[in-house]
This record gives sequence, C-alpha cells and structure tokens, in this order.
Amino acid sequence: MTTDRINKYTSSQKSLGKVAIIGRPNVGKSTLINRIVGKRVAIVDSKPGVTRDQKILLANWQGFDFQIIDTGGWVAAGGALESKISEQAEAAAKQADLIIFMADVTIGITEEDLAVADMLRRLSIPVITVANKADASSRDTDAWEFMRFGFGEPLNISALHGRLTGDLLDQVIRELQRIHPEEARSQDESNLDDNAFDDELIARTSFSVAIVGRPNVGKSTLFNRLIGEDRSITHDLAGTTTDSVDTVVATEIGTLRFIDTAGMRRKSHIGEGTEYYSMVRTLRSIDEADVALLVIDGTEGITHQDQRLAERIDAAGSPVVVILNKWDLLSSEEKLSVNDQVEDRLAYLSYAPILRISALSGLGVTRLWRALSESIAAYRNRIPTREFNVLLQQAQAKSAPRGSKILYGVQGATNPPTFTLFTTKELSTGYLRYLERQIRERFALGPTPIKIRVRRRSSR
Repeated sequence: MTTDRINKYTSSQKSLGKVAIIGRPNVGKSTLINRIVGKRVAIVDSKPGVTRDQKILLANWQGFDFQIIDTGGWVAAGGALESKISEQAEAAAKQADLIIFMADVTIGITEEDLAVADMLRRLSIPVITVANKADASSRDTDAWEFMRFGFGEPLNISALHGRLTGDLLDQVIRELQRIHPEEARSQDESNLDDNAFDDELIARTSFSVAIVGRPNVGKSTLFNRLIGEDRSITHDLAGTTTDSVDTVVATEIGTLRFIDTAGMRRKSHIGEGTEYYSMVRTLRSIDEADVALLVIDGTEGITHQDQRLAERIDAAGSPVVVILNKWDLLSSEEKLSVNDQVEDRLAYLSYAPILRISALSGLGVTRLWRALSESIAAYRNRIPTREFNVLLQQAQAKSAPRGSKILYGVQGATNPPTFTLFTTKELSTGYLRYLERQIRERFALGPTPIKIRVRRRSSR
C-alpha cells in the first residue's frame, strides 16, 4: 500500500473544520489543548519549545465536532530545529479553516508576537486573538494592547484555570458555522451524539499502532513515510520528538491510530519534567497499543535498550513487528551480524515479523502494511471451541504430555488470544511451547503473542 492511497480518517468524517492554535513558544498552547480535550495529551513545561510536533486532535463542543491542530511555537529565526518547527506551524496554519492566535497577557506584545501576526496576515484566514494567562478580571485591561495585531477584539482567558475557555469555544463554533454553513446544518440536524469524536468511539473503530524505539533510530521518518506527511519533526539530534503524536488515518486494512512516541533513553539519562512525561507516555503507548512497531537502528545492532523495550512490549502482550531500519547502509557482513543478534538477543520475540527497511528511502516499507494487517487479525482472532479442541486431540495424539492429560480447552479472550486448558496435572514448559507452535500454525496466529493458562481438574 502506498501513502497516496491513504485517506485521512478525520477528513472523511463530519467535522466543522480545522482549528490551528498558533503562537510563539511558551504562551500556553498545549495547556489550552489539554483544557479543551479534557486530559493531558500534550506535554506542558515552563521551558519554551516543549511542543515540537504537529498533533491533530478531535474535539466536540455543544454537539459540534471539529479538529484542533496543536503545533510547536513559531519563531521568526533560530537554529535548524527551530526553523523546522516554525515551518510546520506555518504549514498547519495554511491548512486550517480558523486560527487561534495566542499571546501571553503577563508579558505583553513581543517582537516574536508581531512576527507571528505578520505571518498570519499573509494567509488571509480568519483569526481569533486570545490573550492567555488572564487569571483574574484585573488582567482584562492589559489585553487591549493586543488589538494592535489587527484581528479584532482579543478574548482574555486562562487556559490553566479554565477562565472563559467556554466563551472561546462558543466563538470557535460560531466562526466555523459561518465558514461551513452546510456542514453546520448537517451536524445540527443529525444530533451528533452518536458521531462525537470521543476516545470511546475511536477505541471502538480503530486499531492503535505505537512506533517505539530508542532516540534517533528513525521512528519519526518511518511515521512520516507511513502517513504520507512531514508531520513529525525529523532531525539528526537524538530526542527530537518529546511527545507522543497521535494521527488517525483510514487505510485499506482499517482505521489506524498511529502513535509516534518519544525515544526511550536509559533511566540514568532521563531528567525531570518534560523527559519524564515523555517516558511515561511512551510506556503507556506500549501498554495501550494493539500493535507495536519496534524500530531498531540496524547500523548499531541490537542494544541493551532495544532489549529493554522488546521486553516491555512482550510483557504488554501486544503484537510486535521488529523493524531493522537503515538496512541499506549495512555491508553484507554487518547484515549477517545483525541477523545473528536478532536470533540471540530477541529470541523471545521469535513469533514476530522482522522487516529490514530504509524509512528514509522507502525500501521495504510497503511490506509493513501486510505485517500490520496480519498482526491485527491474529490479535483479535477468536477460535471456535470445537475446532480448538480438535487441535488439542490431534496434538496429544502426535505427542502426549508426560504424566498428564488435556481434557478440553476454551479461548477465554482476545487481544491477545488467551486459551485455558483443563488438565489432570500441570503441563511442562516444553509441552506448552509445543502447544503454542501447534496453535500458531493451525489458526494463523503467528504475528501475535498468545497466552495459555492451565487449570487442573479431575478426569472423573
């Protein structure tokens, strides 16, 4: 599957439009996002530049759905990374139907604010000016200076405390209704309670795919290759992605929520604040994912940190696709060495597909779609009880367990497939591995972990 055959899930749903939140670094954009969505989906820190990647979130206010684009802080000048962040912020503004331009009322107008305003004026897109950090009404008079931007009367809010954020959302809905009257009428008539973009709906209709790995192994490059956009900042500095970036796309294998996580460092290298929250979100993404893509830098081989991540994924019970990235940079001897390392150091993931790719050039990436499809199907597969017990009888006829007998078995759960065997005595670890191989081969469960539980029961 090529990326031009992927349609954005959000664009195919009923939505009033896209709202981009734009402003210089550290004016409270991510705090406002968290306030609107109702949970900590963006990392907040007092250090400027914490939000680096573009994040599209689905929101609902008063029964109307819309999309929010959270971006990194826009700066007129800076280093290579800052310039790339600014380019993405400007690109987000260009695709928006409405822009929320945020400034900090406690600091007042800065040269960076004026530069952002100049950029927005060139776009000819409706703008709502927001003076943030107006924690009390006494700050309201300070906000009048923001009329200077030329976008009309500013709205004074406190994203942190929620002051007047409801008024802001009311204004957002009014503007979007004016911009897209037909869509507004359609949403109003159909009572969007059934179609609201909330987490429960997304959970019911999509599969989550977490892209995990050490810093700078090519996760963001792979993420961008898969979704067909330059959405996650890719740069040669380790740790460029500090947040988990969620993007929901509709593909031929179903609706997928891709999570481009921050790279996992050694604990001794993790500081407080932003890096800590990044680590927590990465671990949570692994635990909640339907499928994990473990990205490994082939030029560095299988490191201890790669093994730690693989163990965490295995413990979470999610299917995993092992991706050896930068494969095109390896010599024949190096490829043989890495293959040996995979067999030796990732032996407990022997069921997992292993793809050798170059995310940068696209080499081998198309095979990932098939691996994802097979992993998802296996993860959610339910085996009829009769067929499962026929397999158990045949497996025992071929090789009976020593000192025990399997009376019958059932599949108690999916995600991952979990089987309970009722036996006369305990089964050895070796026999359980034998049964696992039989189950995988018969029911095409190769790409997913499976769990087998044993309960002793009298044969009488």
